[in-house]
Amino acid sequence: MSRKPRQLKEADLKNQIEKLLSKNPRTRYNVTQISRKINVVNPPESIKQSLLKLIAETKVVKLSEDRYKWEMYKDDRNSKTSKRGEDDILYTGVVDMTRSGAAYIVNSESVEDIYVHSRNLKGALHKDEVTVAVSESRAHRRPEGRIVSVDKRALSRVIGHIRIFNNYAILTPDNAWLYPEVLIHHNDTMDSTDNDRVVVEIVTWGRGQNKALWGKVIKVLEDISDVEMNMQSILYSNGFDPVFNDEILAEAAGMDGKAGASDIEERRDFRGITTFTIDPLTAKDFDDALSIRMLDDGSMEIGIHIADVTHFLKEGTALDKEAFRRSTSVYLVDRVCPMLPEKLSNDLCSLNPNEDKFTFSAVFTFSAELKLVDEWFGKTMIHSDRRFTYEEAQDCIETGAGDFAKEINQLDKVAKYLRELRYDNGSISFESEEVQFILDEEGLPQGMYVKERKDAHKLVEDFMLLANKQVAKFVAKKAKPEIPFVYRVHDLPNPEKLADFALFASELGYKFETDTPEQIAKSFNRLAIATVNNPTLKLLEPLAIRTMAKAVYTTENIGHYGLGFEYYTHFTSPIRRYSDVLVHRLLYKNLNSIFREDKETLESKTRHISDQEKKAAESERESIKYFQTLYISRFVGQEFEGVISGIIEKGIFVQLKDNKVEGLVTFDSMGESYEVPASRLKAKSRLSGDELTIGQSVRVNIKSADPDTRRTDMELVIPN
Repeated sequence: MSRKPRQLKEADLKNQIEKLLSKNPRTRYNVTQISRKINVVNPPESIKQSLLKLIAETKVVKLSEDRYKWEMYKDDRNSKTSKRGEDDILYTGVVDMTRSGAAYIVNSESVEDIYVHSRNLKGALHKDEVTVAVSESRAHRRPEGRIVSVDKRALSRVIGHIRIFNNYAILTPDNAWLYPEVLIHHNDTMDSTDNDRVVVEIVTWGRGQNKALWGKVIKVLEDISDVEMNMQSILYSNGFDPVFNDEILAEAAGMDGKAGASDIEERRDFRGITTFTIDPLTAKDFDDALSIRMLDDGSMEIGIHIADVTHFLKEGTALDKEAFRRSTSVYLVDRVCPMLPEKLSNDLCSLNPNEDKFTFSAVFTFSAELKLVDEWFGKTMIHSDRRFTYEEAQDCIETGAGDFAKEINQLDKVAKYLRELRYDNGSISFESEEVQFILDEEGLPQGMYVKERKDAHKLVEDFMLLANKQVAKFVAKKAKPEIPFVYRVHDLPNPEKLADFALFASELGYKFETDTPEQIAKSFNRLAIATVNNPTLKLLEPLAIRTMAKAVYTTENIGHYGLGFEYYTHFTSPIRRYSDVLVHRLLYKNLNSIFREDKETLESKTRHISDQEKKAAESERESIKYFQTLYISRFVGQEFEGVISGIIEKGIFVQLKDNKVEGLVTFDSMGESYEVPASRLKAKSRLSGDELTIGQSVRVNIKSADPDTRRTDMELVIPN
């Protein structure tokens, strides 16, 4: 991907470096990272000279290993209350609590997670965003630190049982090893009775270590099943409401989806053009449709039609504010917690077959040689002729028969051309495995399988990628100065993590080249191909993903490295992503004129949406982990084949081959002491010298499985 780096004058270079470091005051950068972030071709020495000037101005400090960061403490360096040591390095990260009461700080700035003893947590709780100080003297050994500030609380609501006492009530959380008790005044108990299961909202955080939290009851839960309790707990603890309040539901209920004459007049009419949707079998909301028609000159017009959510969701309404607060739908194993009420998501906005629907479309004209020759964006009206499942569309591709088989195969042909072009331009191929559950009538797991992605899935994906890319490019190139916009960006991999990964890959016989971004992308793609014939390399893929930066929403466009796109956004799923709602509004306002929203205001919205996306992803992972543990709890005492999927100081994680359940085998259960190097890619016995490595096949016995804590314990089966 070409980012068109530029050569800056000395003063401009210094200003750009100052801007980067001041906006990211807790992040450490080396010269190479600074060069990449500000997108310049100035030589390293000129960047160092600018850094020296900023250091002289006490704006920047130099750390070990030629890394630099913003000087956050220059104004209170002599303050007696400052607890920052002279040789401390500050990192930001997320708290991952352990059952012992200690925690690891999971962060993107350090190769290793940082251990924090329980006495040094400073009141931080599971999933809180914190700043942690690590002594320079420990930076090259196993990182151990102390939390200096809790920057953002993750927990706002807790589910548990309430006990009523004389002076106050106490909530004991269902996951007591993760979350502390919450005290409740009698007038905040919402008429709950002793031992009721309730939802409590935290209103006052304790300060310092071991200080009490206070809250109020916002809902008394009925007697519900363990599965229901766990799913609601996952949603509430991550800040998502399983239901909408009455005001929101009333606003949605009052909406009418009928199209008047004026609605049709202001839209391009696609109702007479072959159009259909392709979605999962269980989908209830259809937010995208494809149309195709052949033109007289042999070219073809392909329409990517997206539900026009903004036709119903008006800015500033209670419903709009609630959608922004949620920012995303959350997909748990057995349910969806939607961003929009069902009246909109499954009815008014859903592109159901045989109904006139409001859409916002990206329409592309391809030549007979499949070259993109024209594009158009605007409001439209469609009438879907058919709802396809992925399986039905795949059958059309494989057999060439069935409803609209000719049109589907023509779309598949174009999609494959777009895919090939994308990979030629540096897109990375990652096929992460997605676990699907087979649930019985009571919602309990009876089996699991890995979802297979075929051409029909990729067809839809390729056209969505095209629409997202071209929309972003259209806005970015429309005017100067820039039009503030919502971009979906993806930075280059973490160089330290990548170096460790490349070293381990070489031990498995795979050479991973890391000299340039282009080499890195090619190495990732060669790895994806190599895993087909070498299953051992398959486990390198999730490790490779861990080296990658996380894609986020922002107004600062740096491109999308993983896709190889210079411009990228999210336009295609406004029913389930508020980012797409913002994109629709900004695109529409800029179709025939120039509109610039305040960039800082828009950036704050993108930060909130990115935060909600992370919480939704965590909710989904917890849900999968719960159902996996619930499933495997039926097989305690039985043996399974697995592979070592992770290594920590206390043991190895093993992923079962057939159902992808992951469990912990402690070193204590092996009767040996193991040394774990910083990379955590292998463990070596201090007694025998035997090694355990990531990807190694093992046989394990299921020792225990507790769905409430999501923990599965295993033991190695030693061959006779």
